[in-house]
Formats: sequence, C-alpha cells, structure tokens
Amino acid sequence: MADLDALLGDFVAECADLENMVAPLTPEAWSTPTPAAGWDISHQIGHLTWTDEIAIVAATDAAGFAELLVEAAPKALTFVDEAADAAASTPAPELLDRWRRGRIALIDALRAVPVGTKLPWFGPPMSAASMISARIMETWAHGQDVADALGLTRPPTSRLRTVAHLGVRTRNFAYSVHGKTAPTEEFLVELSAPDGTLWSWGPADATQRVTGPALDFCLLATQRRHRDDLALETIGADAAEWLSIVQAFAGGTGEGRAAGQFA
Repeated sequence: MADLDALLGDFVAECADLENMVAPLTPEAWSTPTPAAGWDISHQIGHLTWTDEIAIVAATDAAGFAELLVEAAPKALTFVDEAADAAASTPAPELLDRWRRGRIALIDALRAVPVGTKLPWFGPPMSAASMISARIMETWAHGQDVADALGLTRPPTSRLRTVAHLGVRTRNFAYSVHGKTAPTEEFLVELSAPDGTLWSWGPADATQRVTGPALDFCLLATQRRHRDDLALETIGADAAEWLSIVQAFAGGTGEGRAAGQFA
C-alpha cells in the first residue's frame, strides 16, 4: 500500500499543477487550441475528466465496465474524441468542478481496491497501482498540451519517473501496435532525473542502450515532441528503432508532433 499511497500522492500533485494552469483562465480562454488537432483546452480537461470517471467504473463496477466496452466497440476509433467533444461542451466552471470531483472519487475508489485485484480496462487488466500510474502519465501528457497552448514552461519533477517507467514497460506493446516483432534482448535505459540523479532500467551490460534526459524521454514516449528535437542518444539499431515508435499510452499509434514545432 505504501507504493499505491505514493502514486496517489503524485496524482494529486500532477492534477494540482494542471489545475493551476487552467483555473485562472477566462471561459473564453478554455477555447484556446492545443497542439492536439481539433482539441482545445476544454477538450483536454474533458478527456481527463471522462477517463477518470471511466476508471472509477473499472474500480467499482466490473459488470458496468464490461457494458461500456460493448457500447464502445462499434466506434472504437471515435469514442474517445466523442467523449472529449461532449465534455468540452460543458461550461468551463462546471467542467472544472466535475474534473475535481471525479479525481477525488477515483482516489477513494482505488484506495478501496483489495490488494492483488486486477481491474478491467480497454487493454489488459491492471492493478490499482498500474491504473493510477496511467492516470499520472495521461495527466502529465495532456498537461503538456495545455502548457504548450498557453506558452508556459513547466519545471520537470520526480513524478516523471512514473511516466518514464511506463514508456519502458510498454516497449513490446509499441512494437505490436506497429505490426513489428519486439527484440528478445533487453535494453538498458539510463535517464538523467530532474534532480541530477540517474534512473535506469534493464541490464547494465545490454548492447542496446538509450540515454538522455528523463524529460526528453517522457516527451517522446507520450508523443509530445519529435525525436529530432530531443537530446536522446542510442547505441544499437534496435534501440534506435524503438525510439521511432515508442509510446507509453494505450490505443493506436498517434501522429505526434512535427519536428521543430516547439523550437
């Protein structure tokens, strides 16, 4: 439970950072376009709100979540955008309040999940810790879209470790969604943390390696920056290929951002 408690605390902090960006905005400013095509700030917050609410269903009502999966199946390519559109039509003050209430309820729901329980999701079932890790990643990534829309620079924090961890753990998934076979060899990933320490995954003697700033890896793994604009280095052809397809999020491949878009 200590790990879950720490992750829940990070989720609270990540949401608070994003709320500090959007809460002072005028209702008109919530219509500011973000780098995600067709999405303004209302869409970004609406998407997070909807996903938090769906996660509550997964944590509290497995049968209800199964019904949602059946309903979503015929529109698998559009239901996320449709949900974001619907939420974005809500007046900004109401949407902000709904987001606040939903994430508090999600924390309570995940705290109540029995240890060892796997929760249903759109991909493989996951633990409560994995669920909140995914919510941290998504909140940070969509928060980056909002920051970019507002021309703000966010200082990186230790919460990036969760985002980076998901980027590393989803290596084989990234290959699969691109129709590729993942290498059998483990990679070494060594990233410079915001506090100057080193975060690492994989065997020290691996021949395939990825190194660079943790922030840059997280921006790439969430497709918020183009590979050419980041200070990531690789050793080995397999490691280089992985960085061309890496994604920490579930679902299909995204278009990402154009090279030089944020230069």
